[in-house]
Amino acid sequence: MPDERRPGRDLRNFVLPEIGQLLVTEDPWEPCQLLDPFGSVVEPAAVYFKDLMAADSSPLTPRSYGMDLLRWWRFLWILGIEWDRATRDDARDFMLWMKLADKPVRVHWRHRGKDPSEIPPPSQAGRPAPGTPNPVTGKPTVSSKYAATTRAHCETVLRTFYEFHLERNTGSLLVNPFPLVRSRKSSRANEHHNPEKKHKNQRTGLYRPKIPQRIPRRIPDDKYTEVFAGLRSHRDRALLAFWVATGARSEELLTSHQGGAIVGQQTIGVIRKGTRDYQELPATPDAFVWLRLYQEEAWRKGVPRGRQQPLWWTLRRPWRPLNYDAARIMFNRANELLGANWTLHDLRHTATFLMLDDPDMPPVYVQHILGHKQLSTLDIYNNPSRDDVIAAGLAHHARQQQLRENPPPAPMSPAYNPDSLNNLFGGPLT
Repeated sequence: MPDERRPGRDLRNFVLPEIGQLLVTEDPWEPCQLLDPFGSVVEPAAVYFKDLMAADSSPLTPRSYGMDLLRWWRFLWILGIEWDRATRDDARDFMLWMKLADKPVRVHWRHRGKDPSEIPPPSQAGRPAPGTPNPVTGKPTVSSKYAATTRAHCETVLRTFYEFHLERNTGSLLVNPFPLVRSRKSSRANEHHNPEKKHKNQRTGLYRPKIPQRIPRRIPDDKYTEVFAGLRSHRDRALLAFWVATGARSEELLTSHQGGAIVGQQTIGVIRKGTRDYQELPATPDAFVWLRLYQEEAWRKGVPRGRQQPLWWTLRRPWRPLNYDAARIMFNRANELLGANWTLHDLRHTATFLMLDDPDMPPVYVQHILGHKQLSTLDIYNNPSRDDVIAAGLAHHARQQQLRENPPPAPMSPAYNPDSLNNLFGGPLT
């Protein structure tokens, strides 16, 4: 068999070109299409997407997987490699490039077709450097490198994509270029594992990076008030109030219909992300007050009205149901006023902390409201947050300083009680 290993590549100055695209359609049979630079559908990806949909995956899954496949295909296109002739060396170089190289900078549509020297650099005035902690939230800002979670997701998608086509004997594919980690002692993972002990987190893919454990963060009450005050419309205020009140995922709340917001029962219905089941979630009276103000204003403008109509709409014509990207931009705009970098998912964490802080709220009810499959998922909220650790440390130093400034009185030295001696010896000693 001929040696098909690629010669050594120097990818230090490699730039991933913006060729091809992932086209999102409105067709439920084919939610998205991976197109090559000539506008033709990439057939191996189309077959893979169809299999995902047949496996009862969410319509958002092909889009998420498609972004990773598009990145890999662009890498293959620029190097002139057929997808079914890719080797382990190609996969290694690709994952190494994702680890060390800067992310491609997307060109704004206003600047497309212009000379790169004519495009002004993005303004960084008042913003922390990429990857450094945000001074308001303490969360790291978006780095110029690919995040470990992004690289891990990409490796998993590509490995399962090639596993799928290996089972189908597609094309001239012989081996998976994204291999698994193999133990030197045994080909089976956890062969001698004690069933009474928990499994340790293992790297299933050879090129899969280690993912640091994330600690959920809550938005402090004072900062939440400032973010709320920075919103521009009743719709945005109602959205924020419902996110914090229900703990629903950001995209779940956007699935609500007008008939699902029941004021009398103080509940709102959403479609769950994983199971896609309909579930009613309790909310606060304030959230329904902001919702009513938004609906009265929207209906006067001509927003479609009806029990089966979407609850959340755009603020301008043509009326369209509000999607996740628009909601995220809205929240980021309010964040910029404070110089913060909280995300919509932090609102879900904030709601979880508020419910768990209530001693009369059983954790199993919190699990049901959040839509978690297992109660153990709430264990991550038992870890102290950054703010809690800093506050506890500062309180410790304050107590130590107080002891140094006002030391307690020295304990009295042990001595006999004179009255006891008098009683013992029948009078005062001379």
